[in-house]
Formats: sequence, structure tokens, C-alpha cells
Amino acid sequence: MPIEFNQQVIEEFRASGGRVGGPFEGARLLLLTTVGARSGARRTTPLGYLPDGGERVLVIASAGGAPNHPAWFHNLVANPLVTVEDGIFTYEARAVVLEGAERDRVFARAAEADPGWADYQAKTTRVIPVVALQAVDGGPPKASSAGAALKLVHDMFRRELSLIRKEVTESGPGLGAQLRVNCLTLCQGLHNHHTGEDIAMFPFLAGRHPELAPTLERLSREHEKIAALIEELREIISTEGTDPLLVLPEVERLTDELERHLTYEEEQLIPILDA
Repeated sequence: MPIEFNQQVIEEFRASGGRVGGPFEGARLLLLTTVGARSGARRTTPLGYLPDGGERVLVIASAGGAPNHPAWFHNLVANPLVTVEDGIFTYEARAVVLEGAERDRVFARAAEADPGWADYQAKTTRVIPVVALQAVDGGPPKASSAGAALKLVHDMFRRELSLIRKEVTESGPGLGAQLRVNCLTLCQGLHNHHTGEDIAMFPFLAGRHPELAPTLERLSREHEKIAALIEELREIISTEGTDPLLVLPEVERLTDELERHLTYEEEQLIPILDA
């Protein structure tokens, strides 16, 4: 992409917590900052990414099917320690170029979800690389306050659920491999977020604001209910040959319950966190 266009996307991404319009609207997007292989200068590139569960995400060095690898790929091969911005968090990651059967399996998964990847591969004789970005160091959300940070994280889950609902609705007769990974990654993320609240944020608030006891008890009960919905979704999507028509109601149930929970938590806790 032209440098000027990239810079516009970068500025919009950073100004709006990862949301952009144009060709990237509604897409999973991150900013990847690499160190120039020759110049040593830091270069930032907006890239689409694929969830991969756990602490890593995947990017594909397609360059639109061009004959040569993109510059950012050469940079990370020379200097694998990179910086990733996902709109909520900024963290250091180690780039690992997937090889052999693992690369082929992941690329096939991506192409099944979006045939555009296969089209790019068909346009070039090079094997398009797939790169895993493994988080090695992170920090809190970049926000003006604790309450704003909580809202950013909540909105991240809202956007991801909306994307997954759209993907399930538009999927074919079977549940694709990448869609399964997307769902499982979301489930794990929600589990981690709620676990963190249960063992850290809620006890912290309870110790300083005893009057919040009924609110925190309600939120903890809702965590348990959401955990049960997450487990039901996990079970369904882990079954081979699952019909998307069976998955969609579970996604919608989780979405409805989670939205009620997030809205209530924001109403009750953000004023306290920002006081």
C-alpha cells in the first residue's frame, strides 16, 4: 500500500482505538512495527491478522500476490522482536516464520475463511509466508483512566463477538477451521478477563468500597453464568461437522448475556474507577 495511505490508516487506528474505515472497515487489524533490516529505522505497517488462540496472532506476507515479499517481512526476519498494537494493547512480540506442514495447514485455514488468500498465492510463484506474532511483553490498555481502560476492553469483546456472529451467519454448510479458532480465542479471552476481575479488580474494589458488595456479588454471579455459556459454545464448536445453524443461537445467547453484563458493570464501576 502507498506510504501516504498507510499513514492515514495508522493515524485513524490510533485515534479510534483500532477502528478504521475504508477497505479495513470491520476487519481484524493490527499495527506491526519492525526495525528496518538495512536502515535500523522503525517502520509501522497496518496488517490484517488471524486469531490463533493463546498469546499469538498470525499475519500473512501476501503483498497482494506481488512477486517479492513485503518489506516488513524482510525486516522481521532480520530483527524478530517487533511491536504490535491491536487498538487496546501495545506489546512486544517475537515473530516466528512458520515452515513446512504448519505453514501449509495455517495458510489453508486462512484461505478457507477468505479465498482472497488463495487468490494471492495463485498470482505469485513465491510461497507466501505466514508469521506468528508471539507476545513476550505487555502492559495495561492505553487509556486516559482506569474506567476508560475497562470500556476499551469491553468494546474489544463487543467487536469480536459482532465479527464472529457475522462470520457464522455467512459461513457455508460446515464450520470452517479458522472460524472455530476465532470462537475458541474469544472464549479464552473472556475467561481470562473475567478471571482477572475475580481475583484482582473485584477484591481491590471490595476492600476500598464496602458499599459495592451487592454489585460485585451480582457481577461475580454473572461471570459464572457467562462461563457456562462459554463452555456450551466451546463444546458445540469443538464437534466435527458442526452445523453453523447450531452455533449461531449460542453466539447470540452469549452476546445478549455479555452485553447486559458489560453495560451494568460499566454503569456501576466506571464512576468508581475514575473517581
